[in-house]
Amino acid sequence: MPATYDLVLKGGTVANHDGIAIRDVAVRAGRIAGLGSFSAEAAGTTIDCSGLHVLPGVIDSQVHFREPGAEHKEDLETGSRAAVAGGVTGVFEMPNTKPLTTSAKTLADKIARATNRMFCDFAFYMGGTRENARFLPEFERLPGCAGTKVFMGSSTGDLLVDDDAGIDLILSQVKRRAAFHSEDEFRLRARKNEQRAGDAASHPVWRDAEAARLCTERLLKLARRHGKRIHVLHVSTADEMPLLAANKDLATVEVTPNHLTLVGPEAYERLGTKAQMNPPVRDRHHQEAIWRALRSGVVDVLGSDHAPHTLAEKEKPYPESPSGMTGVQTLVPIMLDHVNKGRLTLERFVDLTSHGPGRIFGIAGKGRIAEGYDADFTVVDLKQRQRITNRWMESRAGWTVYDGVEVQGWPKGTIIRGRRVMWEGELLGPAQGQPIAFMEALPSV
Repeated sequence: MPATYDLVLKGGTVANHDGIAIRDVAVRAGRIAGLGSFSAEAAGTTIDCSGLHVLPGVIDSQVHFREPGAEHKEDLETGSRAAVAGGVTGVFEMPNTKPLTTSAKTLADKIARATNRMFCDFAFYMGGTRENARFLPEFERLPGCAGTKVFMGSSTGDLLVDDDAGIDLILSQVKRRAAFHSEDEFRLRARKNEQRAGDAASHPVWRDAEAARLCTERLLKLARRHGKRIHVLHVSTADEMPLLAANKDLATVEVTPNHLTLVGPEAYERLGTKAQMNPPVRDRHHQEAIWRALRSGVVDVLGSDHAPHTLAEKEKPYPESPSGMTGVQTLVPIMLDHVNKGRLTLERFVDLTSHGPGRIFGIAGKGRIAEGYDADFTVVDLKQRQRITNRWMESRAGWTVYDGVEVQGWPKGTIIRGRRVMWEGELLGPAQGQPIAFMEALPSV
C-alpha cells in the first residue's frame, strides 16, 4: 500500500495552542497534514517520539550572524548550524552588517547568500535610517524582510537614529511593526565617564536603567502620535515594564534568556567582559521585574540577541571590549531548565518562542502545530540532564557564557518543513534554508 504521508512523528507529547497531549503528527509535502493517531504503515518515514515533547518550531527573532563584513566572528552558515543544533527552526537576522542592510540590493544579497546555505529558515530586518525612510513601505514588502529595525542607542555597527525627528520620520512611513533598540544615546554620551577602565561591572552603571526608560518613554509617545506598532527589543529594566504594560495596544516586548538568567554584579565577577552586552545584564531587582512581566503577559517573545565576537576581541580590556555574546544555540536548553525549575510553564515557553512570534510579526504558516502549517518542530527531552560546553558550540565564535552549566531539558531534534536537520546532536545536510513569508507581504497573484 503506498504511503499516505511522508512522515509521522509518533507517540510524542505535543505542546501546542490547544494544550499538551500525546498525539501523532502527520506530514505531507513539507506541511502538517493531520494530528491524531496514524499507523506507521501510513508513512514513508516514522520517528518514534515516545517520551519526548514535540513543540512548534522555535523562532529566534533576534540574531546577528555577521555576514557580510565580519565573517571571522560568524557567518550565515555557521550561525544557522548553531540555531538548528539548539532546536531553533527559524531566525530573524539584524541589519548592522557591512554593508548595512538598508536597501533592496543589500537585502537581496543576504537572501541570495542564505538560500540553501543556511540550515534554518530565515528573514532579514531592514535597517531604518533618515536616508531610506521614504522607501521603507516598499522595502517592508520585499520577500524575506522581517520588517524595519532601528537603533536608538549606539551598539555594534553604524546604524543609529538617536533624535526624535529621525524616529518621527521613520514612524511616519512604516506600515508593519517596527523593532527598536531602545537606549537613550544622549544620556549614554553624557555618562561615558562612568565607564571604569578594566571593570566590566561598570557597563550597567554607564548604560543605566534611566537610559533605557527615557528612550522607551520617548519611543512610545512617538509611536502613539503616529498610531504605529512597535516592538521593543531586549527590555532589561524594571522601569520600562509599567510603561510598556500601559501601551500594549501598540507595543510588543522582547526579553532575552541572558537577562532572565545572568545577574550583576555576579556575572561580571565571574565572566568579566564575556557578560558585556547592550543593554547590560543588570542586578536582581531588574531581573525579578522582567520575570514578573513575563509571567503577567507583558512580554510577548524571547529573542537570544545572538551577537558573537571572537574570544580575542572579548578579552580586550573594558571598555575596548565589544558588547555581545552567543545565544541562539543555548536559548532552548537554558529556557527549558527554567521550565523544569518552575519559573515558567512549557505552554508559556511555546507561546514566547512560537505562537508569539507568529502572532505579532504575522508569520505566514509557522508558529503552530496545525494542519496546513509548515512542518517545523522542535523535539525536546524535558528529563535529559546535560552540561552545556564550549565544545558543543557550532558558532564560529566557539564559546558561550554557559560553558559548564548543567541544565535539565535538551533539544533532541530540529525538523524544518518535514525534514530532519538535527537529530540527537547530529546535523543532517544539505542545508535547505528558505526565506520566511509574512502575511503583510504576501505576493499578489
